[in-house]
Amino acid sequence: MMNDPAQPLFLGLDSSTQSLKAVAIDADLRIAHEESVNFDADLPDFDTQGGVHHGSDGLTVTSPTLMWVAALDQLLARMQSAGFEFSRVVAISGSGQQHGSVFLRRGARQTLARLDPDKPLRVLLAEAFSVADSPIWMDSSTGTQCAQREEALGGAQATADLTGSRAYERFTGNQIAKVYETQPAAYEETERICLVSSFISSMLAGDYVSIDAADGAGMNLMDIRGRTWSQPALDCTAPDLRSRLGAVVASHTVVGAIHPYYVNRYGLLPTCKIIAFSGDNPCSLAGLRLQHSGDIAISLGTSDTMFGSLTDPQPSASEGHIFGNPVDPEGYMAMVCYKNGSLTREHVRDHFADGTWDGFNNALARTPPGNNGAIGLYIKEPEITPPILKPGIHRFDSSGSAVDAFGDGADVRAVVEGQFLSMRLHGGNIGIQPESILATGGASANEAIVRVLSDVFGAPVYTAEIPDTASLGAAYRALHGWRCQQAAAFVPFSDVMADAPAFRKCADADMAAHEVYTALLPRYVEHEAAVIAG
Repeated sequence: MMNDPAQPLFLGLDSSTQSLKAVAIDADLRIAHEESVNFDADLPDFDTQGGVHHGSDGLTVTSPTLMWVAALDQLLARMQSAGFEFSRVVAISGSGQQHGSVFLRRGARQTLARLDPDKPLRVLLAEAFSVADSPIWMDSSTGTQCAQREEALGGAQATADLTGSRAYERFTGNQIAKVYETQPAAYEETERICLVSSFISSMLAGDYVSIDAADGAGMNLMDIRGRTWSQPALDCTAPDLRSRLGAVVASHTVVGAIHPYYVNRYGLLPTCKIIAFSGDNPCSLAGLRLQHSGDIAISLGTSDTMFGSLTDPQPSASEGHIFGNPVDPEGYMAMVCYKNGSLTREHVRDHFADGTWDGFNNALARTPPGNNGAIGLYIKEPEITPPILKPGIHRFDSSGSAVDAFGDGADVRAVVEGQFLSMRLHGGNIGIQPESILATGGASANEAIVRVLSDVFGAPVYTAEIPDTASLGAAYRALHGWRCQQAAAFVPFSDVMADAPAFRKCADADMAAHEVYTALLPRYVEHEAAVIAG
């Protein structure tokens, strides 16, 4: 349903792994329109599964770049057919899956400048790419290039200190190095290398646009504190790389105006501004309105993710990532990822709590905070944080001895406490010190689990139901960038979000329980280190 027709609209796009979504909001932050295109279902000729192609080596994962172009055609056409008023849109921003890369061949800039509104983008850009299949975040084929990078930059910790993360296989710099080494002719033919975020915005502007500092931090190429390309990181990647990347800009920057193609084809305003697009994780931070240092979100889903705003980053070679903050040009965001989330909690429920959440919650209720000294690490899948490759359950009693089994209910409390103690430990190691926590994901509806989360961190917990945080965050960022442009100065994101509805508080920390967890943490550290060491 459309809102007040006198109000301008702000459009957010999210090009994720499996789909392209759009969310439009008005100046009062109300959602005016939503639309989506699913790559597998709506673009079957690209023959993707989950939006991707898997290589025969089991490591290479790519997406056909032209599929993303065709998706933009289809999305805008659907919005037009639905009666969406493009003429009300004054600013567009967007989100792209982090670490995806697009290689545009020589002459592509002229192709973008000369877009013909009588033809679809898919036809106009069919020959624009020097590499047809874009490496994405699921790719793990660049182990050699990661090792080379860390050696060149002085080791894993030195790489993290410089770029915000150690060398990861999915990070764009390592993917570029692989293209240069294995497809030198394609690299030589490349005029511009974009991230998914800057590629979608380049299509809208009809020209190459800059990469923002939040998404650029996920490349192992950017000086995380200087927020510009690091020459040593460029030098160990590929020759003449700086000219192929363009500049790094603050996330609220206006990077261009809409190309006449979209004015003539869809009726957009010629004055519509393009605000720098960013990555999906930074845009989720914006969508959850984590605007101040200490504002943290913990997503309790199939995998668990902890991320939030901070001012004093502490990059680590073994845990988490530091990115630029998409709503604060002087701030940072940190992220820690876990594979063992809800599926691991469900495994414990099924084996130790009669297979029901009522049984699970009753077990939490009859065991005390600190679990009488029992500590467990439940590793159903090889873990990212901390790096534990061999699955297994590791139990330690109050004396520190390894045991094969716990007493009644202790496994339930041990899995929940262990997961949150790990978050407190590893988040703290990279500078995350929560003052408040926004819990999302399926398990955030379980009040018993959320209570433990609040007590472990000693911070209040709020909940929110925001299904598409990246696309909504992109729309918020469009409004934010437009407000900054109107003021000719940076406007605090909190000012723009001032009228947003408050999140619901669901737990206040029991500080006595928090003291128990603080005393327990050193023992958890010892046991985790022992498990990592095997």
